[in-house]
Amino acid sequence: MINKRLVVIGGGAAGFFCAINAAKLFPALEIKLIEKSNKLLSKVKISGGGRCNVTHNAPDLIYMSKHYPRGQHFVKKAFSRFFVPDTIEWFRERGVTLKAEPDGRMFPDTDSSQTIIDCLLKEADKYRVKIEMSTAVTALTQAGNGWKVSLQDGSVLEADFVCVAAGGYAQADKFSWLQATGHKIVAPLPSLFTFNMPGNPITELMGVSVPEAHIKIAGTKLQEKGPLLITHWGMSGPGVLRLSAWGARDLAQMQYNFTAIVNWLPAFNENSLLEEMKELRFSMGGQKMHTKNPFGLPQRLWHFLLLQAGLPEEVRWADAPAKDVNKLVKQLVVMECTVKGKTTYKEEFVTCGGIQLSEIDPATMESKLAPNLYFAGEVMDVDGITGGFNFQHAWTSGWIAANSISSKQG
Repeated sequence: MINKRLVVIGGGAAGFFCAINAAKLFPALEIKLIEKSNKLLSKVKISGGGRCNVTHNAPDLIYMSKHYPRGQHFVKKAFSRFFVPDTIEWFRERGVTLKAEPDGRMFPDTDSSQTIIDCLLKEADKYRVKIEMSTAVTALTQAGNGWKVSLQDGSVLEADFVCVAAGGYAQADKFSWLQATGHKIVAPLPSLFTFNMPGNPITELMGVSVPEAHIKIAGTKLQEKGPLLITHWGMSGPGVLRLSAWGARDLAQMQYNFTAIVNWLPAFNENSLLEEMKELRFSMGGQKMHTKNPFGLPQRLWHFLLLQAGLPEEVRWADAPAKDVNKLVKQLVVMECTVKGKTTYKEEFVTCGGIQLSEIDPATMESKLAPNLYFAGEVMDVDGITGGFNFQHAWTSGWIAANSISSKQG
C-alpha cells in the first residue's frame, strides 16, 4: 500500500494542530509541515506576555462567536464540532492543565507559553510529523485529485492533501500563490492595533491605566468598553484593541485619522456627572480638588484632567468656577483625542482579510473549489478580538481539517 501524504503549510498553532491530529487519526499518512521562517509557533511563544492565552472560557457558542468581527457565522458552525471544552480536554489528556482568569482568558497552569510549545512539539515527534523550516511555498498546482507544492528552492512536493495554515499577510500580493488556485482574497488589513496621538499631552502619563473606560469613534457607531492603557505614543489596552478589531476596515478607510471620545467614568454621562458634581461641591466644599479624588481614578490622571480643565492645585471644591467644572465634566466623560496613525500591538500581529469564507466548508475546512485543499487559522477571513479567540479558531479549524482528511483514509 502506497502511503498518502499531507503537506501542511505553516508552523503556527493551526498548522501544528492539523498536522498532529491528522497524524494520530490517520497513522498511514505521511505528514510534512513546512514553515517559511526559522521559528515554529512564534505567536504561541509571545501570546499573553509569554504566558500563551490558549482560549477563552466562553459559556456557549453564541457568546463565543460574537467576539469575531469577521467570520461570526463561520466560526459558530465550526465550534459546534470542536469548542472550548474540547480544547481544554485535548491539552489535559496530554498533561497540560488550563486555568481561567476572571476576564475569561485561559492560560496553562504554568503561566508559560513554553508548556504549550513543548506539548505540541512532543506530539509532532510522537507521531513522526516531518518538519521543514526556512522553506517557502511559491505555488500550489492541482494534479488530478492531488497537489504539487512548489518550493522556493525549485523543488516540488507531491501531496494527496494540502492544508494551508500560513497565517495572515499584511499585503494582498502575498496571497497571489493562493489566488492562483482560484480562490478570492478579501483584502488584508491590520486588526489589533493601538491609537497614536502625537502631540497629545496625555502621553506624559504613559503607564497609567484604568480598569474600565468607554471609547467610541466620532461620527461612527463604533464603541467599546474595557481596560485602557496610556502609552508614550497614545492609547492601548484591551478596550482600544477590541475597538481596533471591530473598526479595522472603517478606520483604514479613514487612513487612521479620526477622533476617539473617551469616557473615563462609564457609569456617568454629562448630565448625571454634572448632578454628581453639584453634590460633591456641597459635601466636600472645603477640601482641595487635587487631593480628594472621589472617582477612584489613578491620581496622575485625575491631576492631569483637573489641570486640563483649568483647575489649579490649590482650588477647593466649593471655590471651583462653574465653567471650569463643566470643562472637567467634559474631560471626564467626553474627552476628545485626535488620533493620527496606529501601532501594531507588541508582536501580536493580527490581520483581517484572507481566503473568502464562502469558498470554504466550515464543517470540513475543505475548499469548495478544489478537492483535498484545506485551510486553517488566520489565512481565512476570520479574526477575533484579543482574549484567546484567535487561538480557539486556530485549534478548531486545525482539528476539523485533520478529521476531514482522516475520514478519507483508504
